[in-house]
Amino acid sequence: MRSLQLLFGASHAALLLVLCLQLGTNTAQEDTPTRQPIIMNFQLPQVTRSTDEVAAKLTVQTELRECMVIKTYLVSSKPIDGSFNYRYSACLCDDYPRNFYWDFQVNSTVRMAAVVDVIPQSGICPNDEAVVPIKANRFTILRTLFVV
Repeated sequence: MRSLQLLFGASHAALLLVLCLQLGTNTAQEDTPTRQPIIMNFQLPQVTRSTDEVAAKLTVQTELRECMVIKTYLVSSKPIDGSFNYRYSACLCDDYPRNFYWDFQVNSTVRMAAVVDVIPQSGICPNDEAVVPIKANRFTILRTLFVV
């Protein structure tokens, strides 16, 4: 009977130890920061003249370890002709940020967005080992370009 009491006592201690270890592991996992799938920096002048050419630059990078295929483009509140409508596709990896450039003219104040879509397209990333984020696959930055 005494040996059964020791056996039950040891199992309670073991269960308590396992529970404490499990709680400690869960807390440690919560403290790790989440990696951002897309980080964007959209450089655009705030003010221009209607006779000037505007240069826009979009830098895109990721904190994910896996590469992904992105398509990037600009969208505006008013129609704009020329290279403004160019769409770029590229492979984005964590060790290599990508830069995209547009040169265009506007005649009046316009609100525009730089858009990055993560797409499942083969043949762009090496070995076709690209991923698509589960939560979101479209990222945008809004800017207003004032024409004086």
